[in-house]
Amino acid sequence: MTEPAHVPREIAESFGSDADRYDRSRPSYPQAMVDRIVAASPGPDVLDAGCGTGIAARQFQAAGCRVLGVDADARMAGLARQHGIEAEVARFEDWDPAGRAFDAVVCGQAWHWIDMAAGAAKAAQALRPGALLAVFWNAMEPPPGLAETFGTVLRRVLPDRPVPSGGTPGRDAYATLCSKAGDAAREVGGFGEPEQWRFDWDRPYTRDEWLDQVPTFGGIGARLPPAQLQELLAGVAAAIDAVGGTFTMHYATAALIAPRTPAP
Repeated sequence: MTEPAHVPREIAESFGSDADRYDRSRPSYPQAMVDRIVAASPGPDVLDAGCGTGIAARQFQAAGCRVLGVDADARMAGLARQHGIEAEVARFEDWDPAGRAFDAVVCGQAWHWIDMAAGAAKAAQALRPGALLAVFWNAMEPPPGLAETFGTVLRRVLPDRPVPSGGTPGRDAYATLCSKAGDAAREVGGFGEPEQWRFDWDRPYTRDEWLDQVPTFGGIGARLPPAQLQELLAGVAAAIDAVGGTFTMHYATAALIAPRTPAP
């Protein structure tokens, strides 16, 4: 089932309805990726597009960068500020750099909520020559048996929504997004040939830690009726209890890196 064109924007702007949950439950990004982006950037000035609550921004700040975040949701940006991140409220496509220039534009788990061509054009406007556009996503891969059960629960509770076979978008879905981001950068121009990077890592979860994160996926916590959400959480909880109450999630972080070329 294909959702109407306005739905992605509604989902993107629903995360702020429970910004605290998003901030505490969503994973960060592999330090190796952050370090590689910082090392490849010509300087420390980083713009975080779709910064949300500042999960990625705090990592870049801790790595010695000066970070400015931009997010369409004032609630998410407000929480980023509470964490010490300077943040402005705007859709990235409409945001005004006001003459400011950056050494990297990064975007974690949000570039698919942004019009990729318009976003690449805005990034090109804000980047110094030799700077980087770096967009990345955490692809989740539950253990095989648990992935099947998660998918079964989601299809039962959400029969009218497309559900990946493992219950969560896997590495292929995010590799496709990386390819689309690269195509958009080529289309807009002003960037060198994009590269795709991948970083594999694992994180253990207790049942309660995972249940805390589930309502943030696709904004379902804000979009589902309470009874349906509780049915979903109960099914997921039962699946995790059946494997001993804990599991290890494998993450494959996919990144698209495009260098800003000098103006002709």
